[in-house]
Amino acid sequence: MSKTAVIYWSGTGNTEAMAKAVQKGAGLGAQLFAVSDFDASKVDAFDAFALGCPAMGSEALEDGEFEPLFNEIKGQLAGKKVGLFGSYGWGDGEWMRTWEDDCADAGITLAAESVICNDAPDDDALEACRSLGETLAQ
Repeated sequence: MSKTAVIYWSGTGNTEAMAKAVQKGAGLGAQLFAVSDFDASKVDAFDAFALGCPAMGSEALEDGEFEPLFNEIKGQLAGKKVGLFGSYGWGDGEWMRTWEDDCADAGITLAAESVICNDAPDDDALEACRSLGETLAQ
């Protein structure tokens, strides 16, 4: 079982709800972190990472806390299991495609399809989050 870090930023609670579902799916080896509670020194303690951030502004990652942390740790994530998730309130999920491309450019291979949902996660989105957690924990 992989030791999984579930790291998220949430403004409305939607991405936090998704993060908790990912953690539940990942099981006992998963730790939940608000992005402000995680730093680069902790990366080596984990085998897998679920990263959650909603779309902000013009379909971008939250740039006050989440994006700076991601940019700091992304070079350390190559070779580890990584999955992405988040919610959006407008647009079509472009921020996730951009984020996936950024991961690929950094040498990160995503372990599963990213999970996105419009506004609050419904039962299907929460089940997809649990499934993401299960995949990362294997």
